[in-house]
Amino acid sequence: MRAGLLGGGVAAAAVNGVALPGSSRAAVAARTTLTRTLQPGPPNALGYSKIVQGPGEVRLVRTDLGVAAQSGRDTRRVGLQAFVQFSDMHVVDHQSPARVEWLDRFETPGLLSSSYRPQEMLTAHVADAMVQAVNAQKKGPVTGLDFAFTIETGDNSDNCQYNETRWYIDIMDGGSVRPDSGKLTTYEGVMDNNKTYYDTDYWHPHPVPLKEKADKYKTEHGFPTVNNLLNACRRPFTAAGLDIPWYSVFGNHDGLVQGNFPHTLQLNTLAVSALKVISPPVGLSDTEVIDALTAGDVLGLVGDLSVSPTVRLVTRDKNRHNLTRKEIVEEHFVTTGLPAGHGFTQANVDDGTAYYYFDEGTIRHVVMDSVNPNGYADGSLDGEQFTWLKATIEAATGKAVIVYSHHTSSSMSNPLILTGGDPQLPRVLGGDVVDYLLTQQHVIAWVNGHTHVNKITAHPNAAGTGGFWEINTASHIDYPQQARIIEVVDNADGTWSIMTTVLDHGGPLDFNGRIGNTLVLASLSRELSVNDPQNNLAASTGSPLDRNTELLIDNPLA
Repeated sequence: MRAGLLGGGVAAAAVNGVALPGSSRAAVAARTTLTRTLQPGPPNALGYSKIVQGPGEVRLVRTDLGVAAQSGRDTRRVGLQAFVQFSDMHVVDHQSPARVEWLDRFETPGLLSSSYRPQEMLTAHVADAMVQAVNAQKKGPVTGLDFAFTIETGDNSDNCQYNETRWYIDIMDGGSVRPDSGKLTTYEGVMDNNKTYYDTDYWHPHPVPLKEKADKYKTEHGFPTVNNLLNACRRPFTAAGLDIPWYSVFGNHDGLVQGNFPHTLQLNTLAVSALKVISPPVGLSDTEVIDALTAGDVLGLVGDLSVSPTVRLVTRDKNRHNLTRKEIVEEHFVTTGLPAGHGFTQANVDDGTAYYYFDEGTIRHVVMDSVNPNGYADGSLDGEQFTWLKATIEAATGKAVIVYSHHTSSSMSNPLILTGGDPQLPRVLGGDVVDYLLTQQHVIAWVNGHTHVNKITAHPNAAGTGGFWEINTASHIDYPQQARIIEVVDNADGTWSIMTTVLDHGGPLDFNGRIGNTLVLASLSRELSVNDPQNNLAASTGSPLDRNTELLIDNPLA
């Protein structure tokens, strides 16, 4: 892999061809990981780490596409556009009967991984803290250009519920948000100290109740006691709201129940019901779970639901009902933010689709819907959308093109066709999309999420002197809980550069026992997420080549 350093970690930036003064560059970069990084500190005896501050991370130059980095470009370059990518926000109704936290303890490779996370009650607060970070940053650290927009590349909600979708939209817009459901005076989920349903496979943040054992998160992983957290996380708060336009991409958790299962009457009935499974039935085996999930029959694992030592009576909430793709698109028009619909169009509403494009300056931004409605977490495109994609890209005369989807090219591997679709028109997989994009010189990048990792992949063309970059960014629900700033610049030498800079949310380094606002709660979430025993920290953070980078490409308009 060809890469080099861009001196000092902060590029000499130019706007309209004029280099920004060094003091201005430093001020714009100060809130990003160019200046400081947040890392796990030394673990205690049980392996629990606090977050500590590390040094800033230099920007690495990547020439994997065979495009050379020419000297002097830092003083010549012209800033074209700066924007922000959010991904995999997973705003969770953590008390919903439709959640399957009880499956998390089973070995189910590739099926419902991380169906329980100790930090999941804080997703709304992380989202608000990320919005506040973008509002404070305002500009690209290389170009000094104002952010043109933010785009969230899918899994905005966790379980395609109405209330989750509304919380997401309202957080992005700004205003009052109450991330609570069911009985608004009492937490009703898997993490409280209800003695009948006290299950040690979950973290219980409140003090251990009398005559109960501490949970495994505390005894095996050193998780703390945070008294009153289950009340604090449900309080109403006033979301800051983005100061810039924002766009939305459809993800598998937005379109499928638990991100895996097509909508059914039974699953929707479960979501709005008064019965929540807390623990698995006694004697349930890994094999039974895998077989049931493979068959899409999660309800078959628990049989007829009734109150029992493993099934808890909770408060019904009609706002937990599942939304179809069309309904989610419609909700984006119930907004105070810009643009109306957040990329989705009236044609999307009429047709029940979720793909669109918008033009911003010299760049066409093309948003795909990579969710396979027939089921399973990985994605693909339907044939009609692929035809639209090609026509939309080829019509972008005189513009560069960036495409977006929730899934990465490698996770668009799902050919399943069960309902709604001509078997003679198979679904289009990621490899076919890559092959097509490589035929289009003006396509410079594919931006996506889904994997919850930072990863940048070069897709060179057959000649080895061009191609496009695939920019995959980590989630907000799992560590490192980061967004990515993307800036496009013309180096005025026959090449362009795509500058990527990782941005942490606005939560402080340490919550210090405070749980009074979204920023400190987001800080606690980051601390919990770095200690989540299911998170592969090395994979999720990525290598330095996947974070702060300069990605060289040929001028796509030459």
